[in-house]
Amino acid sequence: MRVKIQTMLGDIVVRLYDETPIHRDNFLKLAKEGYYDGTLFHRVIKDFMIQGGDPDSKEAPAGKMLGVGGPDYTLEAEIKDGLYHKRGALAAARQGDEVNPERRSSGSQFYIVWGQVYNEGQLRQFSKQLRMQRVQGIFNQLAAQHRDEIMQMRRDRNRAGLQELQDKLVAEAEKQAGNDGMSEAQLKLYSTVGGTPHLDGQYTVFGEVEEGLDVVEMIQGTATGRADRPLDDIEMRMTVIE
Repeated sequence: MRVKIQTMLGDIVVRLYDETPIHRDNFLKLAKEGYYDGTLFHRVIKDFMIQGGDPDSKEAPAGKMLGVGGPDYTLEAEIKDGLYHKRGALAAARQGDEVNPERRSSGSQFYIVWGQVYNEGQLRQFSKQLRMQRVQGIFNQLAAQHRDEIMQMRRDRNRAGLQELQDKLVAEAEKQAGNDGMSEAQLKLYSTVGGTPHLDGQYTVFGEVEEGLDVVEMIQGTATGRADRPLDDIEMRMTVIE
């Protein structure tokens, strides 16, 4: 399925992935309901991404802080191998790991990647960072599974037990993460097409731009003010293309 995002700078057509059905169906539902109509691209960072989908951005006065609005639900993460943050990728925004260890997505907010093209040295460094992020993510999930046990040992002030469990979970996370950071496909993608490799494995990518990448380029290059909000509002409307 495809959705047309209409802006004053031109149209962006995104294709939604069948590999991420929860996000696909939610995006289609909101687009058909007109949920996004009148909302803004409220957060724009040059050489990084453009973000929208906050219902609080409709007719928002200048200077209003945006970025926390959405429906009264979040979406289960659909972080899939092979769906990368290449230039033009459509992905779901979310709260950080410290309050959202399951990496559940915002019910409505999304971003479109612009990013950069990287050289070999930069990609090697990103590869190390990605593996570290993968280990940390797996560790957080394992720790959540042992939450009751951890809380009890804290109440008992069982420092030795806590350290032993931590060492065990770190070892398991290292094992599950494997030895590789970035795949050959990622290395090739980010050295040619470009994107934001440090976001891989952290956020759900659920589509990509098929038409209008030049419009994304114009939006990401627009002048911004406080909290990365464009000085001139960039409003959107959406149409589902059957």
